[in-house]
Order: sequence, then structure tokens, then C-alpha cells
Amino acid sequence: MSLSHGRPYLAIPGPSVVPDRVLQAMHQPAPNIYGSAIERMVEGIATDLKVVARTEHNVAIYICNGHGAWEAALANVMSRGDKVLVLATGLFGLGWAGIATGLGAEVEVIDYGNRTDIDMARLEAALRADTAGKIKAVMAVHVDTSTSVRNDIAGVRAVMDAVGHGALLMADCIASLAVDRFEMDAWGVDVMVAASQKGLMLPPGLGFVYFNDKADAVREAADCVSSYWDWRPRARPEGFYHYFAGTAPTHHLFGLHEALKMLVHEEGVEAAWARHAKLAETVWAAFEAWGAQGPVELNIADAGMRSHAVTAVRIGAPLGTALRDWVSERAGVTLGIGIGMAPPGDPAWHGFFRVGHMGHVNAHMVLGVLGVIEAGMVSLGIEHGEGALAAAAKVVSQA
Repeated sequence: MSLSHGRPYLAIPGPSVVPDRVLQAMHQPAPNIYGSAIERMVEGIATDLKVVARTEHNVAIYICNGHGAWEAALANVMSRGDKVLVLATGLFGLGWAGIATGLGAEVEVIDYGNRTDIDMARLEAALRADTAGKIKAVMAVHVDTSTSVRNDIAGVRAVMDAVGHGALLMADCIASLAVDRFEMDAWGVDVMVAASQKGLMLPPGLGFVYFNDKADAVREAADCVSSYWDWRPRARPEGFYHYFAGTAPTHHLFGLHEALKMLVHEEGVEAAWARHAKLAETVWAAFEAWGAQGPVELNIADAGMRSHAVTAVRIGAPLGTALRDWVSERAGVTLGIGIGMAPPGDPAWHGFFRVGHMGHVNAHMVLGVLGVIEAGMVSLGIEHGEGALAAAAKVVSQA
């Protein structure tokens, strides 16, 4: 018998749950794109986006997904033949490296694998070896959604400063913005990319590129930038249409305005960081209890390296796919597939899954997902430790 009839729950690491208020804000007739009301709304959106990223610098909004934001960021600071250093801790770091390669960059990748964060000693060695200053940018993903690792972006800047290297620091915060603490200016980040479908609680479709004056000075000589990707008119528009290089994504903007009202003006960014941290601890408590016996294992062993947005789990093939199918078909919960851990054609691919806990999520949503996962393991006969739900409830009770 299926108990999935009712409201489905998407417990994947993006697209995340869209709040009803955001959906309702989007559900209205198309506005006059030449009117003053939408112009004022976008000005307020830009201000609030800077609050979320903790920056006083610039933000450009693009009609694209995260891959588009990757390309926009690189196009504005890179010339063909430039060298970039990519610090990869999962599939998405490698993906950003691929975009740089496609634009004609010379790409050096330090691949730290799928189970650890950035090794600062290896970074320092690579920077010190660059005696000619060929590396123009150091690129790192703050939270890699495939592995659930959280990297120390401030630590990367500290190494760059200690070495005295003048490269730009570029950070991907697509999974982490408004979820894990991120402070662009305080951490010395020159360029940051984000997207709408995760911590910002919107459908996919908007990409964001933040940049400071140092990065904008590099833009002056970049030969990869096109009129569409150029961040200058978007960040400092002479006319409203410059914000989006044409027609505005009106209904995404209505939703973003409402989401930022919830995040910045009602809950507060610091409170959102704290909420996500506590809910992540709730998830970890359950998985650590389950993992005391049987095959369940958190991909990132060190809690200090784990994201507050997503938790990647190793359970062994074919149990990952079997559990995902059970919770979807029997209980209406969708878990994330395990990506980047094994090639799609490899049977080992079926041994992973991910739980998203980002954006519009609260205690009863998380506890419900954990209860369904335990029900699935019981039904499938997957060996696991006892007391997981009690451990998760205890974390919530101490909030």
C-alpha cells in the first residue's frame, strides 16, 4: 500500500521547497516592464541580495541557472589563455573547471577527492610554485552539493594573502548562500556566484554574480566577455532594461522580492544561518545513530567540514536507489541521487543518496523525512542502529 497521496516533499539539494508566499507572489498578471514600480522593486532586491552576501560591492542578476552564473563570472575576468587554479572537492568544482576550459583558460585542478575539504598546504604549495604570477584566479566551491563538504573560503584567502599572491578569489555559493555562513567582504572574496533555487527559495532560473572593485578592474581587459554576460550594465544600469540585457524575468522577480522579505526583513540572515545549522545537526544525529550498525555512513566524517544545506550518504549498492525508490513511491518523499561518487553506468552509483535541508525548511519537515527514511530501511531490511529518531528529536528539543 502506498501512503504517498498528499502533499509531496522534495528533500533534494535544489530545487528546494518554494514557500507558498513566494508562489502566491508569482501568481499575478504580467506587470508593465516600463513602469516605476518594478524598477523600485528591483532596486530593493539588489540591496537585499547584498545583505544576504554580506557585501557592499556589486551584484548582477542573470536569467540563467548556476552553470550560467559560472560562465558569467569567468567571462568578466578572464582572457583566453589565462591560467586559473581550481580547488575541487566534488563534482561541482570540476564542473566549474570545465566551464573555464571551454572559455579557453589554462586550468590547473587540485582534486581533493570526494570526502575531504581543501588542503591548505597543497594550495600554498601551488601558489608558491607560481613564481611568474600566471594564476589569475583561484576558484573554489563553498559547499559542493555532490559531496556535502563545506570549504573554508576565508582560509583560502588567508593562504593567498600569506603567500602574497595577487590572483582573484572566486567562490561558488550556489548551494550555501543564505544557508551556511558566508561573508564576502570580510572573507576577501572578489567574485561570488549564486542561484535562485536553493537557499533563496525560488524556482530555478536566476543566477547572481557578486563582484568587487578589484574584479571589476580585471573586467577592463577581459576578452571573453560578451554584451549579454557583461556585468557592468547589470550592476550599474543606465536604463531598467540593462539589469537583464532585455526583458526582465518579471515573475521570478516577484518571487525573489517576497523571498528576500522573508529572509532579510522577517527572519534575518543570521537567524537563518542558525536555523540551518540546527536542522543539519538534527539530520547528522539520526544518521550517526543509524550508522552505528550496518552500512549507513555519512560521506563527510568531520562535522566541522559538513554543509548545513545538504547531507551526502553512503549506503552501498543497490541500497541507495532502493531506499530512494521506496520513500518516493510509498511515502511521497524525494531524496537526492548520489552524483559524482561513481560513473552513472557503474553499479556502485546505486550506493549513494543525498538529503537536502536548505531554504524553506523547518523541524517538522526534517523530522518527517528522517522518520520516512527509517521506515524505508525497516521495510527493506537494511541493517541500521537504533535510537536515530530519538537522537534527532533531542537536537530539536535543545534548540
